[in-house]
Amino acid sequence: MLYFLFSIFQVNIFQYITFRAGLSFFLAFFLSVLFMPLFIRWAKAKKANQPISTYVPTHEGKKDTPTMGGIVFVLSTLISSLLCINLYNLYALFGLLTLFLFCFVGARDDFMKIAAKNNSGMSARMKFLLLALFALTISYALYSFGHQGKFYLPFVKDPLFDMGGVFSILFWTLVFLATSNAVNITDGLDGLATVPSICALISLSIFVYIGGHAAFSQYLLWPQVSQSGELVVVSLALIGSLFGFLWYNCHPAQVFMGDSGSLALGSFIAYMAIVSNNEVLLFLIGFVFVWETISVILQIGSYKIRKKKVFLMAPIHHHYEMKGWAENKIIIRFWIIAILSNLVALLSLKIR
Repeated sequence: MLYFLFSIFQVNIFQYITFRAGLSFFLAFFLSVLFMPLFIRWAKAKKANQPISTYVPTHEGKKDTPTMGGIVFVLSTLISSLLCINLYNLYALFGLLTLFLFCFVGARDDFMKIAAKNNSGMSARMKFLLLALFALTISYALYSFGHQGKFYLPFVKDPLFDMGGVFSILFWTLVFLATSNAVNITDGLDGLATVPSICALISLSIFVYIGGHAAFSQYLLWPQVSQSGELVVVSLALIGSLFGFLWYNCHPAQVFMGDSGSLALGSFIAYMAIVSNNEVLLFLIGFVFVWETISVILQIGSYKIRKKKVFLMAPIHHHYEMKGWAENKIIIRFWIIAILSNLVALLSLKIR
């Protein structure tokens, strides 16, 4: 809405994406910090606590911690974004739709866990079908809007090939499903998923902004995606709201994001990667999420094939807990890995 102050009243400062992105960041941060204590009080009154798996005995002390905090930071992002974006920009609107749809699935799953007082939640089949449907919807909308399905490799200047319509939509759907579930798997310790998500969003915001800027993309020989720069306003709003959430989610956490937050986060990271043509680079940008997911795949695969475990417990952050590492040590070391992997990913801007 503030964007229209430029067109109606000729307030020039509101035409700049960088200014509106900064404004959305601080607005979302303050909304998140303001709403979260209210939500925590409401959640405690309603006993909307995180059901703790019986297989994770070291988390027994967290059973009274409220969950579904993701609803608050997603709502803060939506409000601040709608105030700051150009409402005619489809890349930004699709980004907001992605956050809303995947948050809806996660919230439904969280609510069922709370109501049943166990960690099972929605059936795996129903959850997968909803996620696949929404991922397919966003992917189809992107391609119909005209987003090109060209396949790029990190540190390589030119695309390898054009994926075409059907393959692009299916490939993007897979990226949505894989990334949203990877973030969901990682969200097992206080703040563990939050900071790697912030790192990934910062990197992807840089890529999206450069891709949407004709001069920068030409100078860096980066694939230009016309009008995509507006998405940075939404991304900075989400980063701001995550900083507000981290204020209450850092160890010892006063609130968990739940599936409503982790699925929304993962889906938006996937969306940013698709828009910026960084689907493969996402392995490096989201290295912590990839590492966590691979540990689960290896554990399940090894047990089914050899009847032996690879790790003491999966995902891998629980393996380190079982080895006696303090929770804070695990969290901070994973944060360091996330920061370093994103710095390496950013090198692809010049080393190509």
